[in-house]
Amino acid sequence: MESIGVLMTNPMNSYLEQELSKRVNLFRFWKVPEPDRAQFWLRTPPPSAPSSEAPLRARTRPSSTPCRGSRSSPTSASASTRSTSEKGIRVTNTPDVLTDCVADLAIGLMIAVLRRIPECDRYVRAGLWKKGNFRLTTKFSGKRVGIIGLGRIGSAVAKRAEAFSCPIAYHSRTKKADSKYTYYPSVVELASNCDILVVACALTEETRYIVNRDVINALGPKGYLINIGRGSHVDEPELVSALVEGRLGGAGLDVFEKEPHVPEELFKLDNVVLVPHVASATEETRKDMADLVIKNLEAHFSGKHLLTPVV
Repeated sequence: MESIGVLMTNPMNSYLEQELSKRVNLFRFWKVPEPDRAQFWLRTPPPSAPSSEAPLRARTRPSSTPCRGSRSSPTSASASTRSTSEKGIRVTNTPDVLTDCVADLAIGLMIAVLRRIPECDRYVRAGLWKKGNFRLTTKFSGKRVGIIGLGRIGSAVAKRAEAFSCPIAYHSRTKKADSKYTYYPSVVELASNCDILVVACALTEETRYIVNRDVINALGPKGYLINIGRGSHVDEPELVSALVEGRLGGAGLDVFEKEPHVPEELFKLDNVVLVPHVASATEETRKDMADLVIKNLEAHFSGKHLLTPVV
């Protein structure tokens, strides 16, 4: 595959970059100076472009596009999929390999929020324990967990929550015939019948702001929201006001609508745990994701079926 050109648009994973460099002619687009980027696609290299970042030549052919997940908006994602399909460009993603880590973090956020672990940590570090014991928190085991989206990740969250004796319910586009969990046909009904609501569905036009004021009010002042999906699944201003006003008990958030910008009102709240979109960010999972990208590329350039095709 040494004669094959592969474009990496921005730095992602050092392991992936190293492994691709061993196998293909890797083009690192982020290293091309801004003034020369328009010429990058031309046959003649711009004078200032490093040799290893020379433009894609005629022999470079469309390859499978490695994707970390559906990070773009539903509209742009669907438009992009149509465009790549029409041009014969094959697209892949990296499902399954990140399921465990994302589900693990969901459970971690639940426990962290209910047991106030970050606040407890600050309490000890500030020397406040010497002045008295920390206040009582809320038990996680046995809480009713509602899951929006019972796909790979939602099912993994459910399995883990069951180990804590948590009754499980869910909402999805259709009822799962083989599921033993309680199904609710609307998110409001699900929120009304759970203590912890987990967002684990894909982001589409139908699921944008699926957690709105009605859902948050149904969850109520003793309810908790955990979002490991996408920031745009939640009406963020409504979530902030509900937390500030005490209409929602707490939240554990891995994703935000305008990352890396987070509403500053949340910084002052002890009933909120904020993490910087790190659900799949472990050494093990990122290596597995990189290996899957490489296997898809090898399959494509060998004329074999893609392992995880999107288009």
